[in-house]
Amino acid sequence: MLSWNCRGLGPTRNVQFLKELVAQERPKVIFLCETLCNKEKLELLCRSLEYEGCFVVEANGRSEGLALFWKNEEEVNVDSFFTNHIDSLVQFEGYGKFRFTGLYGEPNRSLRRNTWKLLWTLYARSKEVWCIMGDFNNVLHNSEKIGGNPYPTWLIEGFKEVTQQCGLIDLEMNGHPFTWEKSRDTPQWIEAKLDRTMVNHDWLIKFPDAKLFNTEVSPSDHSPLFLDMEHQVAVERVRHFRFENCWVRFQECEAIIQDSWSNGLLMHQNQLCGQALQDWGTHV
Repeated sequence: MLSWNCRGLGPTRNVQFLKELVAQERPKVIFLCETLCNKEKLELLCRSLEYEGCFVVEANGRSEGLALFWKNEEEVNVDSFFTNHIDSLVQFEGYGKFRFTGLYGEPNRSLRRNTWKLLWTLYARSKEVWCIMGDFNNVLHNSEKIGGNPYPTWLIEGFKEVTQQCGLIDLEMNGHPFTWEKSRDTPQWIEAKLDRTMVNHDWLIKFPDAKLFNTEVSPSDHSPLFLDMEHQVAVERVRHFRFENCWVRFQECEAIIQDSWSNGLLMHQNQLCGQALQDWGTHV
């Protein structure tokens, strides 16, 4: 699953970046906020990405706008939506149903309580396995921001309170710890973790191997988040020695075996000798 505050899909470079990111990560579900686009353009983009499902909350003039794309038509059903969220039910084959909410937190600090009320309302409606991704426009701790003035205490405490009331857990993020920046390479440079993924306990039980990644690079001032729900650590395969019969046609083969034996290197199922033969076989 992919979430990105793209800050507009009008610029060609933003669209191209999204296409390359989707080709690389191949998410089943994509949530976009601040699209600054109308429905027609987003539906066209969805088709160009070869996704079957599309739901759009159109931009309000030159601000806002949400979109939810999903790969297979039957896997997602939108349940509710408004200016700042799209709430849906997702059912991937083999995993059963869970709830996914794409969220764009109220950017105006004086109205931030509206986002907290929204989270509480969504929580009260259903006790499904739940995952929320998006730009929350808030930090949970002062350590999630560097540069600029300290984050207002009332915003931190209010955000903490609603997440605790809703039983939400901030999923650990791999990669760069900040997802938004402003005034890079200047004395006013600010970075903060505004984008995140929050889940309830039941979701963690359903997807115990899930990993969240900050992709870091982005033409927007927000970096995309990629949630790998089936993350598997690559295990290096043990390579066993196999003798090639064609090697016996070379005189050097017998000499290598004799030298290895006489030096006491032929041991543990001829592993050391086998490596010497492999090296020689590669060379010839």
